[in-house]
This record gives sequence, C-alpha cells and structure tokens, in this order.
Amino acid sequence: MAAGILGLMTLAYRGWSIILIAPFCAGVAAIFSEFGILPTYTELYMTRLAEYTKTYYPVFLFGAIFAGLMEKGGLASSIAGKIISLLGEKRAILAVLLGCAALTYGGLSVFVVAFVMYPFGAAIFRQADIPKRLLPATLWMGIFSFAMVALPGSPQIQNIIPSSYFGTSTWAGAGIGLFATVLFMLISLGWLTYRTKKLQGGGEGYGTHTDERRRREKVLPPWQFSLLPLLMVIVINMFLSNPFGWEWGFHWDEAALSAFLPFKLSLITSGVGKVQAIWSISVALVLSSIAAAYIGRKRYKANRENFLDTINYGAASSCAAVLNVASGFAFGSVVVSMPGFLPIKEMLIGLGDTAGPLVSAVVTTNIMCGLTGSASGGLTIALSMLGSEWAAMAGGLGIPLDALHRLVAVASVGIDPVPHCGALVTLLAICGLTHKEAYFDIVVLMVLKFFVPFLCILFYVTTGIA
Repeated sequence: MAAGILGLMTLAYRGWSIILIAPFCAGVAAIFSEFGILPTYTELYMTRLAEYTKTYYPVFLFGAIFAGLMEKGGLASSIAGKIISLLGEKRAILAVLLGCAALTYGGLSVFVVAFVMYPFGAAIFRQADIPKRLLPATLWMGIFSFAMVALPGSPQIQNIIPSSYFGTSTWAGAGIGLFATVLFMLISLGWLTYRTKKLQGGGEGYGTHTDERRRREKVLPPWQFSLLPLLMVIVINMFLSNPFGWEWGFHWDEAALSAFLPFKLSLITSGVGKVQAIWSISVALVLSSIAAAYIGRKRYKANRENFLDTINYGAASSCAAVLNVASGFAFGSVVVSMPGFLPIKEMLIGLGDTAGPLVSAVVTTNIMCGLTGSASGGLTIALSMLGSEWAAMAGGLGIPLDALHRLVAVASVGIDPVPHCGALVTLLAICGLTHKEAYFDIVVLMVLKFFVPFLCILFYVTTGIA
C-alpha cells in the first residue's frame, strides 16, 4: 500500500499524468492484498472512477464551456484589468488576490483563472518591483483558498462535493465560511506583505523575466457587461438551490427521481437533496454561458476567433479535467479499501468519538488531500469513507450538517499544495518558475492555512454560528 502511495506521489511530481499512473499505482497497492491486481482495477478502481464522473461531470462540462467563453470573449480579461487598474501597484498583492477571487467565485475554472490572471499579476508585480517568486503564492491564495471553498455559494467543485453527501446547498455554513474568508485574507496579505518588504529591503526586486509580456487586447467588452455572467452564476444558483428556504425561491420536485427506481440503477442517488446543488449550478452555468457568448460576440469577430471551436474545446478539456480528479479519487478509494489502511481508519473514527466529528472530519480531509495532492479528490475520498459516520455523530450532538459541509470544504485546502499537486505544478509552469524558486512561500502559507479550519471549529463552538 505504501509503495503505491509513494509511487503516485513521485511520478506525479515528475510530471506523469495521473490518468495514466493512478491505475498502475493502485495495482501496486493491491499486490499484497487479498483482492488481486486485475480485480482491483476493474471492480474497485473503475467503479469508483465511474461514480465520481457520473456525479460531477456536468459541473466540469458546463464550467469548462463557461470559462472558455469568458476567456476567449475577453470578459475575464476585462474584469481582471479593471480590478488591477482600480487598486494600482501600491496594492499589487491585494489587486491580484481580489482579481483571482472575483473570477473564481464567479464560476471560472481555477486553471482558466490562473492563465487569465498571470499576465496581469506579472505586469503589476513588475511595476511595483515585487519579486516575481512571490507571484505563484499570491495566485494560489487568490484562486485556491477562500474563493474556492470558504465564500458561501462558491460554484467550485470543492464546495459542491459535500452537498452530495449531506444534502446541503453550496451556501451552507455561511457564518463559518465568512470567518474563514477573513482568516485566509489576513494570512495571505500578512505573509506576502511581510515577505515583500523583507526581500525588497535586501535589494531584491522583480528580477529579469521576459516571458510575461502580455499582448495588447484590441477589443474588450465593457467591464460592467463582463461582470454580468459572473453575477448570473451566483444569483441563479442561489435562487435554484434556495439555501434559506424562501417561499418564493425555487423548490425541486422531491419525486423527480422516482420514475427511475424500477431500473434499480446502482449509481442513482438516494434523493433529490443529494443532487439539487449540482442541478442548480449546472443550470446557472448554462444560462450564464449564453449571456457570456452574447456579450463577447464582438471579440470573436475582431480576433477571428471561432465560436464553435471555443465550445468544443471546453467540452473536450472537461473530459481531461474530470478524469484527472476522478483518477485520484479512484486511487484513494483503493488505498482506503486495503486491509493495511484499516488501523488508520479506526484511528480516525476513534478521533471522532474523543474529539468530536468536526475535528475528525478536518484531520481526515487534510490527510486524504495531502496524499492525493488534490483538494476535490481527497475531499471525496474522506467523505465516501467516513461521511455517513460524521453526519450521524453530528446529528447526535445537535451539530448542523451545514457546519460540517463548510468545515470539510475549508479543510480540503489545508495541505493540498504538496509538491506532487497537479494544480501546483501547472501554476508554476504558467508562471515560468520552479519549485526551488517559488515553493518556500507556498509552504509557509500552507502551514498557516492548515490551522484555519481548526480556528473555524473554535469559532463555531464559541458562537454557535454556522
């Protein structure tokens, strides 16, 4: 089992695709078990991969198309440029953080946000003479922290996954989420500002880099119109998921799945409550994509962009994205099913009995996300392994599932930027920097934000606000 985990971490760090290596490493993990390599691959690994894909592929598909239309239509660049120009070089770090957060919270794929924000971030860091090696850490905290998992209503997959297990909405745990957002912002601004002053005081500036030259955009939609599709994602998602039980809000038909019961499909969810968050965000992304396509239509004509190519590319890229995450989830599912993992699982369950389900959920989620190098993959593994136990414990103690939802989501970004994390490797490649050059500040921020969910538990226990 350990050999399989180490193999995955090593190969992923060296740039091997997790889609390719995950099944091989799962086979290695199963060598000394009673399951056998090929049965493990076909009956366990592939089943878990199919389950993840079936549940979350719509979010990846419609999210990728929406992100492509926002990017190619110039809407994302228009919004990012406006935020950067408003805050200016004196607030360069804050400008990049907020620019990333706005696009992430608006529903763009996190990787698209990285591609869009990098040239703006590089330009303003150069103007402010901030060392470029701090840019990846700034982008990481703007994209892969509060806007992705803490802000209530975030349409990112890490905020949707818990709803499939607890029957909650993406707006669950709003109080805890806002508290976590403040902590993430304080950590980000505090450390990055300190590091900027220290490095500049030592005579280090932006440095000599030529890869960030940004082409001039000839035609960009007005930022006010560009912002509309992002707002649509948030508002439509809120109306359809109806997190606060408004009478005038939308209510999904509780019997919507009853027609499929005679088919006895093993992957059909137990009720509408487990999928309504996915339905809501899917509809929101489709309608917002239509708006984005219309607003960005002049950009397509001016730059001779092919509208259909953008949609097709988004659909195709969504397949690779969901398979990447599903492969990590399937590998983790194999590992936690091995007899050698049983003592660890019992320890984590015991932690719930002694320290409570919230602490157990936070610790377990961090471990799984660290092992897989994926916030979404590790979160799904943790919930599939112990989600029902945590929910039962929480119910017995009177803890709302909304609080559990928000805490596991926030915990998923605790130690996820391990060296073999695919998102981290991609971000460093976008910035044209190496682990050696830029990883130190990411590690420090990783250590600091590891404590955020524990402080959130303290906040909930002290105030009772979920």
